[in-house]
Amino acid sequence: MGKNNKRAVVVFSGGQDSTTCLFWALEKFEHVELVTFDYNQRHSLEIEVAREIAEEQGLRHHILDMSLLNQLAPNALTRADIEVENAEEEGKLPNTFVPGRNLLFLSFAAILAKQINAKHIITGVCETDFSGYPDCRDIFTKSLNVTLNLSMDEDFVIHTPLMWLDKAETWEMADGLQVFDYIRERTLTCYNGIRGAGCGECPACQLRQRGLDQYLARRQEVNQ
Repeated sequence: MGKNNKRAVVVFSGGQDSTTCLFWALEKFEHVELVTFDYNQRHSLEIEVAREIAEEQGLRHHILDMSLLNQLAPNALTRADIEVENAEEEGKLPNTFVPGRNLLFLSFAAILAKQINAKHIITGVCETDFSGYPDCRDIFTKSLNVTLNLSMDEDFVIHTPLMWLDKAETWEMADGLQVFDYIRERTLTCYNGIRGAGCGECPACQLRQRGLDQYLARRQEVNQ
């Protein structure tokens, strides 16, 4: 048990997944701080939602300037004039994929963790409902974990609580953490920047709603 074993940094966007991970982390660690990355994403409201949730939970919140990523990676999440595609060709990455995003985010989260003497880094990436993003895979996070430890001579642990959960199971986790309504109402998942249930049309909203419907149906069956 190292001296920093109970300190953690959560990579935080204010969305369903990262907020669920936040409450998961609060149950596991004595000291939790949040880091949000401003890369001039499609809707700045994401930053505001993250800031509000951090304030509501009384947590230290770091917002880092990652605007260089916006310059390098033009796509539907970094350019308002590129429409989010609802359907992708088989074998082709969605146009919401930002190359290098999780690589950079986790690397900078580790640098921050070192500064605040934290060992644990939590991210909401998921290989079950991951839209084909290569930097959401388990093999990527494990590989990067090794690289970060070698690069800084540290023993960071990257935690991925949602890695093998589908969206229905993520809702179930939120319910088990007693934050189901909070996640449902306060988070922002929508690619069009609409809080809560969102626009209902973009891929992120459809995935979120489908998982919610599945979980509610399952919960109702159990309670009957």
